[in-house]
Amino acid sequence: MQVKDPTASAQKWSTRANGASNDYGNGVANTQADQASLAAQAAGVWSQAVAEAAAAGRFAKNVMAAGTAKWKAGVKALGISRYGTGVQNAGGKYAAGVAPYFAALGNLQLPARQTKGNNAARSNAVVQALMTVKAGL
Repeated sequence: MQVKDPTASAQKWSTRANGASNDYGNGVANTQADQASLAAQAAGVWSQAVAEAAAAGRFAKNVMAAGTAKWKAGVKALGISRYGTGVQNAGGKYAAGVAPYFAALGNLQLPARQTKGNNAARSNAVVQALMTVKAGL
């Protein structure tokens, strides 16, 4: 079987993908498929695949194979330039995500302060309030 040169193939893939940005956006905008439902229906397969990868040690093996240098290079090449825009675009999602937790904390009646080293009940009250919110989401 004839196989293309990996470097030439990577260049072709990169060039064509860069030119297909609008096709990608239009495909998402115009699909009739319910992505969320399809993804939710695949939860069992996802769970099984994650469990198999964990049992085989593939996650740790691949993280170590990539290494810290690859992570740092990715941050330098893409992460830094995308970080601010990503955070700005996610402002509404952040507010919606933290709102139930902030409301729970705002309504929380903490036990009275005790002497230094004896305030575990206050910490536990916060933990319980936040875990209750999380369990309800």
